[in-house]
Amino acid sequence: MALTNHAGILNTFWKMIESYGKDPAPIFRKLYLDVKLAEDPSARIPYTKVEALWKEAINLVDDPCIGLKVAALLHPGGRGALGYAWLASSSLREAFTRLVRFLKVTTEGVECCIEEDTGKFSVIHSFNKDALNIPQLVDSQLAILVALCRMNYGQTLDPVAVAFTHSAPEKPGEYFAFFRCPVIFDAPDNRITLTQEHVDKRLTSANPLLAQLHEQVMIDYLAKLEGDNIIERVKAIIIDQLPSGNISDTSVAQALYMSNRTFSRRLQKEGTTLRAILNDLRHELADKYILDSNLNLNEISFLLGFSEFSSFSRAFKRWTGLSPRAYRS
Repeated sequence: MALTNHAGILNTFWKMIESYGKDPAPIFRKLYLDVKLAEDPSARIPYTKVEALWKEAINLVDDPCIGLKVAALLHPGGRGALGYAWLASSSLREAFTRLVRFLKVTTEGVECCIEEDTGKFSVIHSFNKDALNIPQLVDSQLAILVALCRMNYGQTLDPVAVAFTHSAPEKPGEYFAFFRCPVIFDAPDNRITLTQEHVDKRLTSANPLLAQLHEQVMIDYLAKLEGDNIIERVKAIIIDQLPSGNISDTSVAQALYMSNRTFSRRLQKEGTTLRAILNDLRHELADKYILDSNLNLNEISFLLGFSEFSSFSRAFKRWTGLSPRAYRS
């Protein structure tokens, strides 16, 4: 089954690339991604796009520690309700428990679990079996978790140890400087270890009512994600395939690892068809793209998978009552 990721990650990548004095726009165009998708709290993208963004950023920026830089760009709001629930948690233990429970809200490519032993509390990071092991992505995830812990507990918090399965870079000093603890490379797993005393300390920022409200938002979101699972996954695959202009029941079914018959039956159960989902998604994306003055109308037509501008123009007029040119002007 194709994995998905919350579209809010697009903002993080955009800022990360800009922080190196580089223009992220060419990479986003190359991957047919629109950063405006990050403005939609319910939008998701194929996880393969996240992997592709990491590969492009790594190639563009000559910095083996690029993953650590993401933590400096962190704002809890970028993780939606999960970020705010984290900040309102009564303890780091409670925050990490929420993370493990609701991580799917932000990504399906990464998994976390908790392990405890003799006064130590560890959070272990791993990849979904269908996801690529990208060392810089691991660096970013562990750096973000430590940064979030320091936001809650205080900047004086230092882990007991941090471990990575990947080998040490040529200059590992940045890892020691950021984590301020022993950093182990070529380890059996990726993990952050804290003391149980640290994770059980009651936090002054605790707000149980606020945490509960945001938790309910995540419960509702996951219920919708699971309930609309097939539709949301189809949308993510369509976004991936749109520029090719060759979207079909077969191409989408294959991306979902389903037979055409099973795929049609699943959509029929939801009372929809691929054509209806494709039309609705094109309309939704067209509304966003048409307001972006950096995209000309032919580029928008291509991004939406239309073989000819005239086809896009007819569809847009059917959606809005105006031609693309008239709507933009």
